[in-house]
Amino acid sequence: MHLFVFGYGYSAAHFVDSLDRDQVTVEAVTVRSKDKALSVAAHGLTPLVFDGERPGEGIAGALYRATHILVSAPPGHAAPAGANVGGANASAGDPVLRWYFDEIAHGSPNLEWIGYLSTIGVYGDHAGAWIDEETPVDPKSERSKARVEAENAWIALGETRGVPVAILRLSGIYGPGRNGFVNLKNGTAKRLVKPGQVFNRIHVADIAGATKRLAEQRLGGIYNVTDDEPAAPQDVVLHAAQLVGAEPPGETDFATADLSPMARSFYGENKRVRNDKLKQAGYEFRYPTYKEGLAALMGEYGEA
Repeated sequence: MHLFVFGYGYSAAHFVDSLDRDQVTVEAVTVRSKDKALSVAAHGLTPLVFDGERPGEGIAGALYRATHILVSAPPGHAAPAGANVGGANASAGDPVLRWYFDEIAHGSPNLEWIGYLSTIGVYGDHAGAWIDEETPVDPKSERSKARVEAENAWIALGETRGVPVAILRLSGIYGPGRNGFVNLKNGTAKRLVKPGQVFNRIHVADIAGATKRLAEQRLGGIYNVTDDEPAAPQDVVLHAAQLVGAEPPGETDFATADLSPMARSFYGENKRVRNDKLKQAGYEFRYPTYKEGLAALMGEYGEA
């Protein structure tokens, strides 16, 4: 495997860290700034600066050597109505396809697999019902509409090129440095209560594991990368507090809570998401529910 990563963020970094570097060559990863590039280089990787506004130096050459491409760079705005999404100029919202469609669709002679990290937000709201990969997308927010545009463009590119494209739809991400214990410790944890509201979650280690499984097996298609137990957000905060003997925050009524428009928008979508397809592909979850995931992170509450 010769891997190229667009968007070396939280999830992509954990994926790269999970790889056996004796078996996998990481050709390069992209970052948005020179400062981030310096810190990434210190960890033995080749960082290339790509902010989505213009091509990045060295990217075309690294793509030429890649057998596997992971895309973790988010799209911008959805393409305008009537745009030719999937063509060289159409994925106006996707920075990678905007600048590197031709190199990926017609270059990279050894390309075997493409992975695209998306979100379960593309399904929209289902009033708490169970859904799976066969459920039609129904995005509500502009960011989710842009995700659907990007997904479709990557799928079309894969068909053009004749390589499998895996669309990984991620639920709420947590893991080291990003979890309920950190929030309890710094005083930002909230127990917002909206009757009937549930969310799925996914530990970043399972994002890495699922991505690795699909990449190694060269599997394409749409996969929900999410846990087995959707739960009310206030219950998850309470569980974290009970694990470490902390005083949980009081409950706050969602209707009167002081929230940013983006935070409030997340509560506009209520669904339970199945992951059977990923299990059928041979992936065994390391943290099947938030309970196992939080138990593995308890030490962060006591860290300085």
